[in-house]
Amino acid sequence: MIEARHLRVLRAVAATGSFSAAARELGCTQPAVSQQMKVLEASVGTTLLIRTGRAMRLTQAGEALVRHATGILSGLTAAEEEVAAIAGLRAGRVRLVSFPSGSSTLVPTALAALRAAHPGTRVSLVDAEPPRSVEMLRDGDCDLALAFRYDSTGGAEEWDDLVVRPLLTDRLIGLLPEGHRLAAAGTVAIGDLADEAWIAGCPRCRHQLVDACEKAGFTPRIDFATDDYPAVIGLVGAGLGVAFLPELALESVLPKGARAVTVEPAVRREIVALTLPDLAQVPAVAATLDQLERAASR
Repeated sequence: MIEARHLRVLRAVAATGSFSAAARELGCTQPAVSQQMKVLEASVGTTLLIRTGRAMRLTQAGEALVRHATGILSGLTAAEEEVAAIAGLRAGRVRLVSFPSGSSTLVPTALAALRAAHPGTRVSLVDAEPPRSVEMLRDGDCDLALAFRYDSTGGAEEWDDLVVRPLLTDRLIGLLPEGHRLAAAGTVAIGDLADEAWIAGCPRCRHQLVDACEKAGFTPRIDFATDDYPAVIGLVGAGLGVAFLPELALESVLPKGARAVTVEPAVRREIVALTLPDLAQVPAVAATLDQLERAASR
């Protein structure tokens, strides 16, 4: 096996013309240079250097190896420098996937802080709801996923192969048209909305809506379903129904024509950042996780 250290010694001998001069250049002893050249010749199975008078001369095989060694060692040096830059957060890449309300609230704050602290680190962002975002993480299509699950669903084992960084608990808020009979109530029991038309969100949120309503003794009549939060608010504001929205979603959208109310019993979702155990050790991923946690705490 050819080792990089042997190539460096061979190149030094070729440049200086002798073992002793190469040893001085490399900061080692002449016997050490001689021994490494013997090991290299044994590895390639042919003579690389011959003595002509007081100088060492490359054989044809030696010339070929030195010619390739220049490119190999240059590439290795570049690789070492790049890895050192990534390890020191002077460079690096993180592929982040997030659900929309996380993308509009937590992610901007976190990424702005990350860029200020480590301007060489680049983060790309794609929107996806769980469980699709979690599938992307497991399939290697991203390095970090913002995800959520509802407190009534249980099933902690769905993430037991991942590194889970808890960020915050997000409460669902009721959204009613401004002219609704309960719009000024402040707090509304879910059962009081049994006769309403409902506007549902993403599939996981839709399932949670049905579950919460059934626990309150009724099955919701879902007239509209959309993953787009501004669309939900627009439909509610137009008087076409009522909805549950995560409190986080309302931070980035002005509920025009709609009134937010607290619903009882409370429905909450846990928001987390997920990554693979090996990726959690990558400096850029670890730094992004830290900034997401700080953004959530604020």
